[in-house]
Amino acid sequence: MRAVVQRVRNASVEVSDKVVGKIGRGLLVLVAVGRDDARADADYLTDKVVNLRIFHDQDGKMNRSVLEAGGSALIVSQFTLYGDVRRGRRPSYSDAASPEKGKELYEYFVERVRSNGVEVETGIFQAMMMVTLSNDGPVTILLDSKKSF
Repeated sequence: MRAVVQRVRNASVEVSDKVVGKIGRGLLVLVAVGRDDARADADYLTDKVVNLRIFHDQDGKMNRSVLEAGGSALIVSQFTLYGDVRRGRRPSYSDAASPEKGKELYEYFVERVRSNGVEVETGIFQAMMMVTLSNDGPVTILLDSKKSF
């Protein structure tokens, strides 16, 4: 699984001009499932996202997690994180999971983050979504459960 994690002041996601998920201070997590991924990959990403120390402590150092900072998470599925453009200019998505597998692991990931005590909002799986955010810092972290980067 792959994720782009952004520390945000606020973020929201709309589907058909209707806000379906909205948070204040916290994390916007764009997440994609790979064709070879399993629950262990979602567990790995959950641990990283929940415990990632990218919020400021009392001394102004990035030393607190979203839990410690009292933030929320907006988790949005984005299979295009598996877009491969090494050959040509049109991305290939052959490494992305099937929609059925992607939805199952996406929902599992969302529930795992919630079960760790983080307030979670989401987009709608496979919908065309408009994501709006105020990136705080900016702070953006790339995660991959296979540790390819």
